[in-house]
Amino acid sequence: MNFLIADTFTSSLARLTRDEQKSVKTTAFDLQVNPASPGMSFHKLDRAKDKNFWSVRVSRDIRLIVHKTADSLLLCYVDHHDKAYAWAERRKLETHPQTGAAQFVEVRESIQEIVVPKYVETETRVPVRTLPALFANRPDSELLSYGIPLEWLDEVRLATDETLLSLTMHLPAEAAEALLELATGGKPRIPEPVAGISPFEHPDAQRRFRLVTNVEELALALDFPWDKWTVFLHPEQRQFVEKDFHGPARVSGSAGTGKTIVALHRAVFLARKNPAAQVLLTTFSNTLARALRTLCQRLLSQEPAIAQRIEISSLGEVARSLYEELVGPVALVDRQVIEKLIGDASQRAPDHKFTQQFLVAEWDQVIDAWQLDNWEAYRDVARLGRKTRLTEARRQVLWSIFADVQAKLDEMQQFTEARLFTTLADELTRAKKPCYNFAVVDEAQDIGIPQLRFLAALGASRPDALFFSGDLGQRIFQQPFSWKSLGVDVRGRSRTLRINYRTSHQIRQQADRLLGPVVSDVDGNSEDRSDTISVFNGPPPTIQVAKSEAEEIAAVGRWLSGQVQAGIQPEEMAIFVRSHGQLSRAEAAARQAGLPFNVLDQSGEIGGETLTISTMHLAKGLEFRVVVVMACDDEVIPLQERIESVTDDGDLEEVYDTERHLLYVACTRARDALLISSTEPASEFLDDLRAET
Repeated sequence: MNFLIADTFTSSLARLTRDEQKSVKTTAFDLQVNPASPGMSFHKLDRAKDKNFWSVRVSRDIRLIVHKTADSLLLCYVDHHDKAYAWAERRKLETHPQTGAAQFVEVRESIQEIVVPKYVETETRVPVRTLPALFANRPDSELLSYGIPLEWLDEVRLATDETLLSLTMHLPAEAAEALLELATGGKPRIPEPVAGISPFEHPDAQRRFRLVTNVEELALALDFPWDKWTVFLHPEQRQFVEKDFHGPARVSGSAGTGKTIVALHRAVFLARKNPAAQVLLTTFSNTLARALRTLCQRLLSQEPAIAQRIEISSLGEVARSLYEELVGPVALVDRQVIEKLIGDASQRAPDHKFTQQFLVAEWDQVIDAWQLDNWEAYRDVARLGRKTRLTEARRQVLWSIFADVQAKLDEMQQFTEARLFTTLADELTRAKKPCYNFAVVDEAQDIGIPQLRFLAALGASRPDALFFSGDLGQRIFQQPFSWKSLGVDVRGRSRTLRINYRTSHQIRQQADRLLGPVVSDVDGNSEDRSDTISVFNGPPPTIQVAKSEAEEIAAVGRWLSGQVQAGIQPEEMAIFVRSHGQLSRAEAAARQAGLPFNVLDQSGEIGGETLTISTMHLAKGLEFRVVVVMACDDEVIPLQERIESVTDDGDLEEVYDTERHLLYVACTRARDALLISSTEPASEFLDDLRAET
């Protein structure tokens, strides 16, 4: 007998208390080991439309809904008695007549039209605006091909712009996504028919049903439910994962569209397809690399041979390891040492009138990034991303400072990380054999010039060798620069994901107001975000402006307490602030709500059963059911110190862009509920969040 679990089961399990979850897991293990055990208390559901639904007693009030046939046992749902029975009575498990995929179909309630008698005929007629039905002219065959259940066809044909989102909440995921895509002018992709497979093996069915073969696999699945498992690919994602590219390729999309999932599966796909290949899966930070490593371990828990051929490390870790292997030991200079060298060199220079902040930024983004080692190179470089205008005379003064710094570094025999990447790129260019056959890079919008130069040497000229995933709207660490100038040209091989699985329609729509509908890079590649769709609804984000910090802390504490009363666990919540200076306000709010909390550091380790508190810069790659973005005050975001450090309008624009991106990243960590708070005067960005588009 096949033993399966559904996404509806793991999501309902997560809503129970910890003690209830332990009891459910014990019952699930017993069912898998021996479903016919006399100790299993099965009860037939007389009112269920699907006669294969049964209830299994977990405790006095908790019931597990299973679908039982001679060939399979499927864990469907778990909840308190009445809620569990109500769920089963409103659904049935069917094989779609056209697609062949197994799907839960919600039983349509009988709706009787109420005719209001017309007692008085009035002269005044108020015109009624009738919205057009979106799918009235679509043939049955087309609608069925998207996985729409037969009994919902009439309802679909009546859908308008006002009713569509509510309707999609009642449909299987593939049907809901197809309708949303049609409504926004897209053309849904229909999976190719697969002959000779069971309804549970269909690509659409595999997004919600999983075959579990042993107790260890079941334990893993119950510990990491669907929203954390990231095993199942949407067909739109799969086409990017499995496509052959003749050069570097990039997949983009707004927060929550599954870019990291695509990157992870791309690495696994390349390793499976090429049995002797070494695959690098990497990103710009150690924290994100650890998260990728965890995801890959879950995905390949049953395939250790493939996992061994995928190296998952940050770009910095990879570069240092390769350099020591190919060249020899290397000593990297500390950041504080660089800043001191720049400060000392500026003191020895003539009356330069440059601030320390400007000098450090010029070193980071121009001198060190491009590895300029002589006056002529600096004089002629196009300072893309550094828009402050410099005359040749001012550049000469600056070069005297930076040449001094470079001389000191040579004397100390220490490398910057940029020099490490550049030197390594030269070594790889001369090498006869690539050290990795393929490289997949996640969060690619925040890799810098030296890292991209290294990746270009690794495989820019080979088919399928470089694959990037990222979102230009989440660029918070790097200045924009031309990828094409470094030999990485993704034009014609750049795709945008459009379906958002993580963030509710309301949160996504409001967060998108911080950015334009189209985001472009320096090379002219554009990401059109205007047609992104979210597949579920939720409450609109709340924006609160308090008169004082004490009032804000109290309000956030009350809001968090309300979330707890609604069943949200502490580990499903987070509070984000702009900088370390606001962490104390977040901590006070958590204490006000009586919640245990963990302040996230550079290690990126999330606490066990605690609320997470973090700065916005550490929010990348995280997601929570409930998020508070706190202390969004004037002069906090955008940060006044950054504004005061610039001397040119162009540089000021870049500061504002990255500060907007930072707030966008924080807001889009929320799945279901979002609170944005501040004290008076509030950040000007809150006006943008409120503005109607």
